[in-house]
Amino acid sequence: MVNHQTIDESTTHLSAEDLAALRENLHEQRLFRQEQLRRLTGPDTSRTDDRVRRRAASQIEVHVKLVASARMVLADVEAALARMNEGVYGTCHLCRCPVDRERLMIVPQARYCARCQQVKETGR
Repeated sequence: MVNHQTIDESTTHLSAEDLAALRENLHEQRLFRQEQLRRLTGPDTSRTDDRVRRRAASQIEVHVKLVASARMVLADVEAALARMNEGVYGTCHLCRCPVDRERLMIVPQARYCARCQQVKETGR
C-alpha cells in the first residue's frame, strides 16, 4: 500500500528569520562548548597536577567523557554552520529530504530528518 502524505510547507520551509535565529543559536552553542573545553582542558585540570592524581578513577572517567562529549557537540555545531554557509543546511544527509523546521528549532545541528535519525539509531 502506498501512503501519499502531504507535507505542510510550514513544517519544512525555513524562513530567513528562522535561519538567522538558528545561526545565532549555533554560534552561542559554539561559544559555550569552546569555553567548556577551555575549562575542562585548561591548566586547572592538568593531568600532571597533584589534584588529578588524587581524583578517584570514576571522576577522571567522567571528566574524560565530558571533554569528549563537548568536542563532539562542538564538531556538530561547526558542521551545521558550515552547511549553512554552503547552502545545504536543513537537508537530511541520508534521504536528502528537508528536515522539519520544528526539529531544527529544537536540535539546530541535526543532520538527519526524524525518520532517518530513528533508522540510524535502531540500526535498521
